[in-house]
Amino acid sequence: MMNKMIVSNLAHRPVRSAISILAIALEVVLILLIVGLSLGMLNDSRTRQSGVGADVIVLPPSSSNLVGITGSPMPVKIGELIRRLPHVAAVSPVLWQVSTAGSLQTIWGIDLPSFDALRPFTYLEGGPFQGASDILVDDIYANGHHSKVGDAVNLFNHSFRIAGIVPHGKGARLFLQLATLQDLNGASGRTSVFYVKADRPENADLLKSEIKGIPNMGTYLVYSMQEYVSTITPENIPMFSTFIRIVIGVAVTIGFIVIFQAMYAAVMERTREIGILKSLGASKFYIVNVILRETTLLALAGVIVGIVISFVTKSGIRERIPTLPIEINAGWVVRAIVIALVGSLAGAIYPAFKAAQKDPIDALAYE
Repeated sequence: MMNKMIVSNLAHRPVRSAISILAIALEVVLILLIVGLSLGMLNDSRTRQSGVGADVIVLPPSSSNLVGITGSPMPVKIGELIRRLPHVAAVSPVLWQVSTAGSLQTIWGIDLPSFDALRPFTYLEGGPFQGASDILVDDIYANGHHSKVGDAVNLFNHSFRIAGIVPHGKGARLFLQLATLQDLNGASGRTSVFYVKADRPENADLLKSEIKGIPNMGTYLVYSMQEYVSTITPENIPMFSTFIRIVIGVAVTIGFIVIFQAMYAAVMERTREIGILKSLGASKFYIVNVILRETTLLALAGVIVGIVISFVTKSGIRERIPTLPIEINAGWVVRAIVIALVGSLAGAIYPAFKAAQKDPIDALAYE
């Protein structure tokens, strides 16, 4: 009987119910898409770093573990000192440069022979660089931009010709020659990072000690690739957790305000109805229960709509911008559901208790 009354109440005010459902759906979408985008980019970066083929990575002192933030503070000649160490198989300097042309992405300037020595490129189309104005792109970039060998890519106010298309997963999506990017960046003879391949993978820790033992290299950051990849996590990214908390806070505020307004208005409109229920013997708990059940039904509908919209939007973004990874995992879906339900019920508590406190005689006399 109570459930039938609740459904009838919501159906009697379809516009208000629909707005409440959409507001809660927006709360869920905001959480899932923004968190999913942040985690997707983080995990994608970790996967692509692992695919470079290096055993050790060397970064300048006090550098960030965010790819592209380091700049170009190291002389390339340091690579020669590293190359002389007994357990080194290959050393490759890489210059990282962030580009905002079209979308935010990190361009890698590479010395192709040494970079191939870490793990050789395979070419799906085309081949290696032929000139200073050539660029290599991965298959995800090529498919997303409908690019083929010979097409132009505009970066840093220059036009580059696609020389080859390579499989994704080896560092960047766009590769220029090291000397070309150095010239464009005003960083002649300098690099952002050294990727080092050990003679045997199990010698990575030994190689780290050897690199740290080079004169004046004691302050440089030297990680095994396993260690470095493990630092690319939300906990190790500055302000990442704060950003997520802000997003959740904004989302909860939206849901709270809309539910509070909707249920408060509903209580005011149904004052006489509440008076009738109380005159028939309905307890305060019964009145509170009715309001909270209505809220729960709205919240559940909003959560379902929000999850559906999130996955549809994710598919649309993947289709339109394949280079932009979004990761919506089950853990965050559950968190979004709990956050939406708790926020909605919190917004309904005051209207519910206000309804329960109404005097039946005053409520029946209400016009």
